[in-house]
Amino acid sequence: MKYFFIFIVFLNSHLYSQTEKKTDSIAFYSNLAGYNIKVSNPKNAEFYIQKAITFSRKNSSIGAQSALFYKLGRIYFDKNSFVNADKYFHKSAFLLKNVPPTSTLAATYYYLGLINIKKENYTLAKIYFDTSEFIYYKLKIKDNSESLNLKKGIAYKTNEKYDLAANAFKKIIKNQDNSKNLKIKAEAFYQLGTIKNIQKISDSALYYLENALKMNEKNTNLEQKSKIILAFSQSYKEKKDFDRAYSYLDEHYQLKDHIYKMNSAKANLDDFTKFKQKQILNTTLEKQKEKSEEQKTYKYSKLINILAIALITILSLLSLSLYKNNIIRNESNLLLKEKNNELIIAKNKAEKASKARSEFLSTVSHELRTPLNAINGITHLLLEEKPKKSQLNYLQSLEFSGNYLTKFINEILEINKMDSNKIEIENIPFNLKELLENIQNSLKELAHINNNHFNLEIDNAIPNYLIGDPTRLSQIFMNLINNALKFTKNGTVTVRTKLESSEGKNVLIYFEIVDTGIGIAADKLETVFDSFSQGSIEVNRKYGGTGLGLTIVKKLVTLLGGDIKLESTVGKGSTFSFKLHFKIGSAPVVLQKKVEKFNPDLLANKKILLIEDNKINQMITKKMLENKDIFCEIIDNGEDAIEAARNNKYDLILMDVHLPGINGTVATKQIREFDTETPIIALTAISLHENREMLLSFGMNDVITKPFVPNDFYTTISKYI
Repeated sequence: MKYFFIFIVFLNSHLYSQTEKKTDSIAFYSNLAGYNIKVSNPKNAEFYIQKAITFSRKNSSIGAQSALFYKLGRIYFDKNSFVNADKYFHKSAFLLKNVPPTSTLAATYYYLGLINIKKENYTLAKIYFDTSEFIYYKLKIKDNSESLNLKKGIAYKTNEKYDLAANAFKKIIKNQDNSKNLKIKAEAFYQLGTIKNIQKISDSALYYLENALKMNEKNTNLEQKSKIILAFSQSYKEKKDFDRAYSYLDEHYQLKDHIYKMNSAKANLDDFTKFKQKQILNTTLEKQKEKSEEQKTYKYSKLINILAIALITILSLLSLSLYKNNIIRNESNLLLKEKNNELIIAKNKAEKASKARSEFLSTVSHELRTPLNAINGITHLLLEEKPKKSQLNYLQSLEFSGNYLTKFINEILEINKMDSNKIEIENIPFNLKELLENIQNSLKELAHINNNHFNLEIDNAIPNYLIGDPTRLSQIFMNLINNALKFTKNGTVTVRTKLESSEGKNVLIYFEIVDTGIGIAADKLETVFDSFSQGSIEVNRKYGGTGLGLTIVKKLVTLLGGDIKLESTVGKGSTFSFKLHFKIGSAPVVLQKKVEKFNPDLLANKKILLIEDNKINQMITKKMLENKDIFCEIIDNGEDAIEAARNNKYDLILMDVHLPGINGTVATKQIREFDTETPIIALTAISLHENREMLLSFGMNDVITKPFVPNDFYTTISKYI
């Protein structure tokens, strides 16, 4: 190795001394500077450029001086000496200001833009970039212009100026596809995808990454594909779709392994080819020199042999190093796969535990509904029978307790559905202003009870119609506003909306619910969104409540892609805030629905078949029907219900879903084989695995949920009789 460097130094000095005798010019020193730049010797390169500049000044060569100052600027830029780089780039640009534009001038302005990004002077950086792009445009060098926009965007992104970076990348993707710009366009789509990943806008990120992958398939660059696949993994990780995230991560590692093997093979082949070519060249030179100078031939052959031995030694060491690195890398990959398998097993165990917990809570809440239906039903019947005044208070307290338990069970089931990913998010057009005004009207009575001012402030810049899930949004606002009104007396509750940002058809809206109520202690702010948490025992005793409302709110906001924040001071009030993304929509087609009003006369003398196995529920439901002059026949199993429906004519069938033997859904399906006209309404304490759509798919016309709300019960029946 030592002799190799001696040989290079000797050859360099020999060339220098021989050339200096013949030439002392700009080109000579420029070439020497170029050679030193190539071998990474910036100090010598700077020295020779300064010499070349001296000669160019003597010869009044403006173009040569400008190019040399540009080279000096590049050297200092690469050394991160931006003050010196800025000085020489400005000198280069100054010399070219009175001559027609050149690619050197365009490149100079480009680097001045990069320097100003480093200085965080983005306005000046943009001016330089735009000037550079304009020069490339005038010179009709489109490839350089696209490459400039790509580098400019990456520079902005590195400095976290994501809007400026996105604009640069979008200029590239707007250009028409051609064989030369496929790789650059793929890179632009990839960079936009990573920006959206940083901003946690996973859907937009996936859109750009899919386009990046399509472009990559046309230019078949494996390194670029590997980056895109890794970005897909990060996007699905943000969406908490861990199975897809892991799948893309595994594909990324496989690609990297394939690229590594290809590069290793290519490097070894190139090194061997260069070595053989060098051997052949040296042998040829040796033969030529043997004819003229035998003594020189001996010296040069000896030097070549030493060089060959050094190269072979280096290649041998490199091969050994690559072999060891490959073994270490394979061991690391094996360890990584084992760790990934352990993580997958742990994830599956956690999911099973979560599922078991959800199943348990769902079963408990489901089983509670049946006796709760008896409590609420008997209470309703007793209240209808005009009880004594002394009994009325007891019955009203019983009715309140029943309703409280019903709400509590419903909230537990709602949380279980969220934890089990059973909640489906709708995307339909809705009017945000109308939604909030309807909520305000529905809660006016509660505001009046506590003597509160209930204000609604809606930003006029928000579009009239948005696309989202108005049902889930209503749940969020009803819980938050209801809490604010409940915990505030003689105060103010304000709901604010503000258009945070708008990009094309996408908008980001900020929501804020502010009250002047009792507030929350600082040490309770971290746990207030936990299940069954309500600040303190004293608050729970004084104001009541299940402690599940804020848990549901947090989970719903997360499902809609937001993050709820809370600021509160004891005695001064609380502020809940969150931001949500929506698409701009248009006014939906509103179908005029005929409002069904409960009319007792419609129910008189009707014949209803009740299929119910619980004796208490049989008694309650029959009594509720007979109070409206309805004839009720009771059957307690699905098999007899099918035969009764086959042999008799009923105005309506009330079918309990959970029956001994054949359950209600199977019985309904079999009845529909011979009777498609008689209305069948399901009676069920809906569990985690049931939903309205599933029950209707068996041929049922509607669903009544236990425990019954009497008015809803009668209204639903009257709708089908």
